[in-house]
Amino acid sequence: MKKNILAEIITVGDELLYGQVIDTNSAWMGEELGKIGIRIKQITSISDQREAICEALSAAIERADVVLMTGGLGPTKDDLTKHTLAEYFKTELQLHQPSLDDVEAIFKRYNRPMLEVNRQQAFLPATCTPIRNVLGTAPGMLFQEQDTLICSMPGVPFEMKRMMTDTVLPLLQSHFQLPKIVHKVVQTIGIGESFLAEAIADWENNLPPNLKLAYLPHLAGVRLRLTGVPTAEENLEPLMQAQIEQLSLLIQPYIFAYGEVTLEEAIGQLLKKQNLTIATAESCTGGLVAHKLTSVPGSSAYFMGSVVAYSNDVKTAQLGVKSETLAQHGAVSEETVKQMAEGVRTLLKTDIGVATSGIAGPDGGTPEKPVGTIWIAYSDAHQTLARKINYNKTRLLNIEYTTLQVLNLIRQSLPPTVDQ
Repeated sequence: MKKNILAEIITVGDELLYGQVIDTNSAWMGEELGKIGIRIKQITSISDQREAICEALSAAIERADVVLMTGGLGPTKDDLTKHTLAEYFKTELQLHQPSLDDVEAIFKRYNRPMLEVNRQQAFLPATCTPIRNVLGTAPGMLFQEQDTLICSMPGVPFEMKRMMTDTVLPLLQSHFQLPKIVHKVVQTIGIGESFLAEAIADWENNLPPNLKLAYLPHLAGVRLRLTGVPTAEENLEPLMQAQIEQLSLLIQPYIFAYGEVTLEEAIGQLLKKQNLTIATAESCTGGLVAHKLTSVPGSSAYFMGSVVAYSNDVKTAQLGVKSETLAQHGAVSEETVKQMAEGVRTLLKTDIGVATSGIAGPDGGTPEKPVGTIWIAYSDAHQTLARKINYNKTRLLNIEYTTLQVLNLIRQSLPPTVDQ
């Protein structure tokens, strides 16, 4: 049995090279492959050219056990991947009737005429194993060259992800003898990666040899992923759970969830558990806090509505912010943002109101209140509190970071539950 199974990802598309499209597919595939014990050796982005595809594929087959390709399977003339693969593997395209049935069903579902170019998408290399695409018109293709598996999938992220989840990942797990890897994830916010590493250094240094910790920073915080590989017939679950409990004692104030849970999902779970409702009053974030909260399925159980009070007139007329408050302290102030949070809670009759007001930039700042000066507030029946934050970032990042700070303020301000 080969000890380490290596994979290479090839993304096809001029739009990737020009920066018109960001390659999120490779990051997602790399994470999913890591979960089943397959390590990425290389990621390559290439243009929509026959020579580039052939060269990248030949090199990848030499150094990897699995080659995953995305892109170039659309119906237009610049989509060359399928034709190039047929030439590379010395075969011809032939009609695959089940794929044609899927394509016809999609057009029938949307009551749209099917063009000949769409029908052509059901023609696949004769020697490939077709991979069904239940969300789009371009089937995937599986080839084997010597000991290497080659899989070509659409570049559309949601189509690729469904194909990987339904077919490719199970196939890889059955084809290779992969280690039974176990992952435990701890989600943190409010502490930087270096400070987090320092806080848990002794714990990390004393981990058993078969447990490894990864720091995965992102906009919303740092994901800690503990990965375990069993030795002999060892049961990893109790060992890893004991380590997670030790870790939790060290950084409990910064943990918002265990497992693959977003911050807004964690907030939603807390609000549901406590049967609380919430509304937002947003100025500088322009409704992004509301968007985050409502992106969670079932959020109608706790989210009641939002007022995007971008102008002072809306702040006074809709939220009850006092004119003298604005005149004396300005829109970007502790006093104003508190009144906004209290006002939206009263207006929409919710248990909780949160508010944002700030200078996102790039202009609008003053010496007293430079760009990046932002106030956020939380209000419920027992308290109204505000927090000042300062970001020296781009406009969009100021808005994104402020939204995350508001969500974290909600988490920190909610009454503790029995299991917290």
